[in-house]
Amino acid sequence: MDDVIIRRMTLGDVPVVAAIEQACFAAPWTLAMFESELTHNKVARYLVAERAGRVCGFAGVHIILDEGHITNIALLPEYRGKGLGKRLTLALMQYAANLGVGYLTLEVRCSNENAIALYRTLQFHKVNIRKRYYEDNGEDAWLMVCDRLPPAEADFAEPETEYQP
Repeated sequence: MDDVIIRRMTLGDVPVVAAIEQACFAAPWTLAMFESELTHNKVARYLVAERAGRVCGFAGVHIILDEGHITNIALLPEYRGKGLGKRLTLALMQYAANLGVGYLTLEVRCSNENAIALYRTLQFHKVNIRKRYYEDNGEDAWLMVCDRLPPAEADFAEPETEYQP
């Protein structure tokens, strides 16, 4: 998977991202929800993983002050189990750190052992259970937190997040 590029999501990516979301989740976000995230939600940031010009996964985070909340991470089924989920999550962690985030939170289904194992390798810790969090089947979710983000990259700059007095 060395030929995978991880970059900011654009509006042009939204139809494919919405299709990936549909393929991965029981209660998927809609195309309109992703469009709104990119055009109206000032705290939302999304990355996509692209291989040979094809978006094969994405990850999102909401950033408020020094807290980041991971909204969703998804890969097309044929890209799972190859280390791409870890690369995408690490890229999101670095991106969040570059934007001043000190810790990240996320919810994950209690039954999603693969995701929980991945998050643990990235130093996320279970801190609480959200009872009946998932609407599709009432499953509980683990609330996980990571406060060990990589150092911010000194040369990182993003015009829309730079302070303009």
